[in-house]
Amino acid sequence: MIVEVTRFRASDATALLAARPAMLADFRDDRAGFAGARLVRLADDEWLDLVEWERAEDLAASRAKGANREGIAAFFAAIEALVSSEDGPAV
Repeated sequence: MIVEVTRFRASDATALLAARPAMLADFRDDRAGFAGARLVRLADDEWLDLVEWERAEDLAASRAKGANREGIAAFFAAIEALVSSEDGPAV
């Protein structure tokens, strides 16, 4: 299991949360190896997105696809700035 941890800022929390269900549905339908995700709200309009993948290759393939579906694009559009992104094996 690979865990991807992305920290970002969102200028519109309402839009971000409204887009989340469709983004997750698109990931389930279109991303091999997608195992689940949790969104954590931090202070100052910052968020953590914790996404689990079966294999590192699944994460790489997902990144290559980018915002190829409407729900994914809407969620990404609500992100104002990327703060950090890391990934590694769950232990």
